[in-house]
Amino acid sequence: MVARVAQYTLDVEDVDLMVAFWSAALGYTVEQGGDGSAKLYPPPEGTGPTVWLQGSGTPKRGKNRLHLDLVSDGDPAAEVRRLIGLGARPADVGQTGDEGFVVLADPEGNEFCLLHHPPARRVLPEAA
Repeated sequence: MVARVAQYTLDVEDVDLMVAFWSAALGYTVEQGGDGSAKLYPPPEGTGPTVWLQGSGTPKRGKNRLHLDLVSDGDPAAEVRRLIGLGARPADVGQTGDEGFVVLADPEGNEFCLLHHPPARRVLPEAA
């Protein structure tokens, strides 16, 4: 038995702002909660965890200890431009520029990465 990632929860100050950004960035549909939160669902043909934007009413402090790594189904440079057009901005967390990803921050400053390629899957040798 193992645990699997089912949902990513992000505390946000402005739920509407973050719904607009993350739903457009991920192509997710939105179910607005009556409690100041919103749940974002992947498209039916897609995969991935749901995202719960939990209204906190407080600004982010410090660097995220956990973040999303996104991958584009097209040109990564074009995807970076699209995300910046949606409200993301470049973020410096100490990267050198030689990494296989670009670090961005959403409109409230939450860091995330856009990978140049999907992560490689490690193939384990078969048990003898």
